[in-house]
Amino acid sequence: MRKDRSLWFGACAILGAIWLAFCVAVQAADSPAAAQNPARVNVLAVHGVISPATSDFVTRGLRDAAQQGAALVILQLDTPGGLDVSMRSIIQQIIASPIPVVGFVGPGGARAASAGVFILYASHVAAMTPASNLGAATPVSIGFGSPEPEQPAAAPRKSEGKSGENPGSAADTRQDKRGAAPQADDKQSGSGDTMTRKVTNDAAAYLRSLAQLRGRSVEFAQDAVLHASSLSSAEARKAGVVDIIAKDIPDLLAQLNGREVTLDDGRLATLHTDNAIVERIEPDWRTRLLAIIANPQVALVLMMVGVYGLFFEMVSPGAALPGVAGLICLLLGLYAFQLLPVNWAGVGLVLVGVAMMVGEAFLPSFGALGVGGIIAFVVGGMMLSDTGIPAYDLSLPFLIGLAVAGAALIVLSGTLAARAHRHRVVSGREAMQGRQGIVTSVSGDVVYAEVNGENWRVHAARPLARGDHVRVTGMDGLTLLVEPANARSSDYEPDGGNHHVL
Repeated sequence: MRKDRSLWFGACAILGAIWLAFCVAVQAADSPAAAQNPARVNVLAVHGVISPATSDFVTRGLRDAAQQGAALVILQLDTPGGLDVSMRSIIQQIIASPIPVVGFVGPGGARAASAGVFILYASHVAAMTPASNLGAATPVSIGFGSPEPEQPAAAPRKSEGKSGENPGSAADTRQDKRGAAPQADDKQSGSGDTMTRKVTNDAAAYLRSLAQLRGRSVEFAQDAVLHASSLSSAEARKAGVVDIIAKDIPDLLAQLNGREVTLDDGRLATLHTDNAIVERIEPDWRTRLLAIIANPQVALVLMMVGVYGLFFEMVSPGAALPGVAGLICLLLGLYAFQLLPVNWAGVGLVLVGVAMMVGEAFLPSFGALGVGGIIAFVVGGMMLSDTGIPAYDLSLPFLIGLAVAGAALIVLSGTLAARAHRHRVVSGREAMQGRQGIVTSVSGDVVYAEVNGENWRVHAARPLARGDHVRVTGMDGLTLLVEPANARSSDYEPDGGNHHVL
């Protein structure tokens, strides 16, 4: 009886342990992984002009986020636009990213204009804060296009969209029967030259492709490029341009929780942003340094300082500091030009202009090299960069002022060098010419004299005695050739080895 009872208790204990293990397993299966391991979210602050420094910052940020196992990257945008080449580099990184990327126009009052629109369209999820706006994505071509003809004021278009939509919004542009958006003609793009139309149509097609990739409004993409249309956050949400309106990052994460995002490799990612660990990443010193030197104005100044430093090192060998500083500045300037979409013909003209201004200080060109150098420098600077972005354009007064300052510096250095060349030499062999001294010792044919506070071996055309005053007429190795100080060299004539005073 006791044996049966022990067996019964043992079986109950085993069944209880199995049941407890089953309940623990079910509880663990029902608990989301995000609750045990909160997701990591990296917020990259992208503020200001889109530049090569911004591209480097975003590229490194996406790479680091993937290596750290972050679940999400948020690009917090507040930009007036920027360089096309930098924008396309950022978009390529977003498309290739193995983790979801959210474009978020914030904080309140921020904007995503021009290049910012493209980046927002490329993001897996697009979001905006209230009181923010986006649009005005018409590109400005680099180079000198034909003058734009004045267009007659267009009659207001009749909006075919819903009530409350402004003219020029997404509802105003219609596709043709084939589903392709209309191309920009002279009236649509507001431009009369072929190159501008090519650049505008290329940008419109690029933004349409991003809209089709992410399932966003193709109509507004067309209007933003061809007509520089803009939308507020509420209008963008209604037009299907953005997916979420959030007041801040916590609100955005709350709305993203549980959302499914299709990555570009076909994987379906579910966002678990509840109680996520948010790390905000600001531009570091490297990004700030790149932002400073990757500017046409700074790059041009660096290149000129580099050329002048090497020039001063050549005219004053051994100074070291001008050569070292010049070489560093020249390399930094060329690196900045490599980052920027510059016209290399303009870079060549700038270098030729600087070389001609330097040559003016040494060649008897009567001003021709200097004037030609200034003209080549200014024209090259005007060809160097024409982005339409004030922070990245070289103004004519800036170029003229820099050229005149450079020419004045070269002329001043040449004038000082010429003046120094005319002055009497104060050291070396030439400095001994005409110096006076006194004979200190005579031993046979060996005569020593004190000249300029030093004892020198001297040789004269006539015998010398101790205490005689002599004047230096030349040097033969380390021996001074002298004559009596109270007589001129022409007063002595050779006569059978003896010299007589006339």
